[in-house]
Amino acid sequence: MTPVRIRHPAHDARRAQGLPYGAVPCLRDLPLSTPPPSDAASAPRPAAWRFVVNAASGRHDREQTRQRVEAALQAAGQAGTIEFAPPGRLAAVCDAAAAACRQDGGTLVAVGGDGTLNAVAHAAWQAGCTLGVVPQGTFNYFARSHRIPTDPDAALAALFGARPTPVQVGRVNGHVFLVNASLGLYPDLLEDREAWKSRLGRSRLVAAGAALATLLGEHRRLRLAVEFAGKTRVVRTQTLFVGNNRLQFEQVGLPQAGAVEEGRIGAVMLRPIGSWRMLGLLLRGAFGRLGDADTVESFSFERMVVRPWLRSGTQIKLAYDGEVLRVRPPVVFEVAPRPLMLLLPEAPRQDEG
Repeated sequence: MTPVRIRHPAHDARRAQGLPYGAVPCLRDLPLSTPPPSDAASAPRPAAWRFVVNAASGRHDREQTRQRVEAALQAAGQAGTIEFAPPGRLAAVCDAAAAACRQDGGTLVAVGGDGTLNAVAHAAWQAGCTLGVVPQGTFNYFARSHRIPTDPDAALAALFGARPTPVQVGRVNGHVFLVNASLGLYPDLLEDREAWKSRLGRSRLVAAGAALATLLGEHRRLRLAVEFAGKTRVVRTQTLFVGNNRLQFEQVGLPQAGAVEEGRIGAVMLRPIGSWRMLGLLLRGAFGRLGDADTVESFSFERMVVRPWLRSGTQIKLAYDGEVLRVRPPVVFEVAPRPLMLLLPEAPRQDEG
């Protein structure tokens, strides 16, 4: 008698995704003692989730983070691994985890603040694998602008039902940045902020105090050759700030917020001014009116090349997503040539508010 082939319930889901039936076994191919799971089409293979945690960052205890991630995996009925990157090994751990995700089709998840998210995102982008985010930073601009919960437990709960979505990222000298990259005063501010946080703890109040102290101090002035849109300008500025985050531009009242939605990134240059006028700019930014200041110039671009004027061999201090380093010019800022695949929660329907 000709055997009857009964289609597995998950075949309908596979067909809706344009996948072959053969990717899911039919009922007669399964052991009689093991009923097929109803969500077999959507559940990842064991260890398909790889979480990377910077063991040296923040006040978040290693064991507490482990328990939090393991509890979330268990509650979701998922399997995964957790990698704690020791000091100085974050990039290497990220690269290895991304390579494993690429090989088995898994998802790479960053757990931490801006620096950790940046390192994991860069590895995920290079490997072409999907990124998940569990934010543990101070401001969490990247998570907030993409509707990712800023509470770690809520972010973990949302992770397993999220969908891969292409999002724009920037690059500076070939390295991905998610939120911003900058030269001049802003890198100085970040270094001072980390020094304050190491003494006083991580909080928005400490970050604000550090920013105020830096802005009221002595500032170096940069003379830069800036090339974009086929033209080169020589400018004097205290900082060149490049942003890929709509929320950050909106908060200070700059029109480049819309550039990110149009496939471009925004730039802000601050003309040299004294400390007290700098305080006035800080207040304008706090009230969302920085775009009204005559000492601030902003524009958007797809690719921009920056060099120190008449000092081409000099190293320049560069910051991206909270990390500060020195690089040799030129410094190339650009929209990354392809998007990052990011796990995003589904947007609420209008009838759900």
